[in-house]
Amino acid sequence: MSATTTRPTVSLNSDIGEGFGNWKVLDEDTLLSTITDANVACGFHAGDPDTMARMCALAARQGVTVGAHVGFHDLRGFGRRYIAVPQETLANDVRYQIGALLAFASAAGTPLSYVKPHGALYHSAATRAEHAQALVKAMLSFERVVPVLCQTGSLLARFAEEAGIPVIAEGFMDRAYTASGTLLPRSEPGAVISDPELAAERAVQMVTTQTVTAVSGETIPMAVRSLCIHSDSPGAAVIARTVRAALEKAGVEVASAITRR
Repeated sequence: MSATTTRPTVSLNSDIGEGFGNWKVLDEDTLLSTITDANVACGFHAGDPDTMARMCALAARQGVTVGAHVGFHDLRGFGRRYIAVPQETLANDVRYQIGALLAFASAAGTPLSYVKPHGALYHSAATRAEHAQALVKAMLSFERVVPVLCQTGSLLARFAEEAGIPVIAEGFMDRAYTASGTLLPRSEPGAVISDPELAAERAVQMVTTQTVTAVSGETIPMAVRSLCIHSDSPGAAVIARTVRAALEKAGVEVASAITRR
């Protein structure tokens, strides 16, 4: 009897609905035809009621899983500025955002299947206990506990697991990593990877070897179950298509990591 091998599987998620009012992010419809999971902005760093409704409806029609992309209350800074908000206030802010998207997902006939922090909140919850705990507290407020999509090895991942919240470990093929496994700040040269072929190469490496090459040249562990494509990156739709094609060519199954409930 020959030994069986398990085919590697990964999901592709993208930050969706990050326009506001008359401001739109291009190619979101194309992205939704390529990705498996849509992180829909909930109005605090981007997004508005009309956009949330449209994104949930589009995702539902295309069979894409919907998640709440929650952030600091920072429209002007696109949620990429750290805000020293108290833990209880942040928990309430996150509850508000999840609740809003839950309503729009329900109206579109699709479940809200996970939560992912955005930008500065993503990084803050990875290293600051009070903000990681605020996110966990907010998520536990709802009748149905959904997974959290976050950085592997982060405080948020640890606190979520301790609270019984499923964790989906995430990696970024369109961002550079430091040797410590954190994302290189956007202010640094080379932090954002816009070359589709390079992004695809990194995606295949992360999924098939569970490693990534840091800016220092070191190969570091990077166990991921989902890969993120930033919709505001130059040529995001082309990157998404190139990455998916490369993964499938490498024998990787591209499917949502989140069980819809």
